[in-house]
Amino acid sequence: MTALNSLQAVLWDMDGVIVDTYEGHYISWKQALAEVGQPYDEDVFRRTFGMNNRLILTTIFGHEPEEDFIQKVSERKEVLFREDIKGKVKALPGVLDWLQHFKQMGLKQAVASSAPQANIDALLMELQIKHYFQAEAAGYNLKGKPDPAVFLLAAERLGVDPVHCLVIEDSIAGVEAAKRAGCTCLAVLTTNQAEELGRADMILRDLSLLTESHLKQLFA
Repeated sequence: MTALNSLQAVLWDMDGVIVDTYEGHYISWKQALAEVGQPYDEDVFRRTFGMNNRLILTTIFGHEPEEDFIQKVSERKEVLFREDIKGKVKALPGVLDWLQHFKQMGLKQAVASSAPQANIDALLMELQIKHYFQAEAAGYNLKGKPDPAVFLLAAERLGVDPVHCLVIEDSIAGVEAAKRAGCTCLAVLTTNQAEELGRADMILRDLSLLTESHLKQLFA
């Protein structure tokens, strides 16, 4: 295979990659946890960003809470989040250009997010970009990142071997999940510092800096 023929699909994380939802998620988690009397701060939020809700709550409490509690707090948090983002979200730098460019290159594209499907639907609708994706994988009820389950599911739904997939991620857990899935990983510095994302194959400040030369370098 030539350099770019070995790249067949792009698996996009959503929060922190396609759209900046950092503040919306932080505020909604803080409120939902306050309602059950649980202290919460931004350091904990940043460290758990990219995980699914079950793993976030397990990390916060130090053990996996009862199922009813997980569902109650998660559902409350996501309702607050979807209310908060209405009319507020916009794509991060370079995202719209590369969604279009990857499409022109004939690459398959999928969303692979830890979020519930309702959040994916809401954000894709807000940004009007659903038509770029041939598949969506919601990791909400899968094993959470850094487990590779969501990326393996996205690749399966596209019918592409993970080794031919580029994952775009911003979180520590997400980069680890991408590598465990056997994918090539490009990390952007939306949420974490470069030294925290060292497992990624390439790190850029944002997608406005991505070039085809970078893609050839990644898939040489």
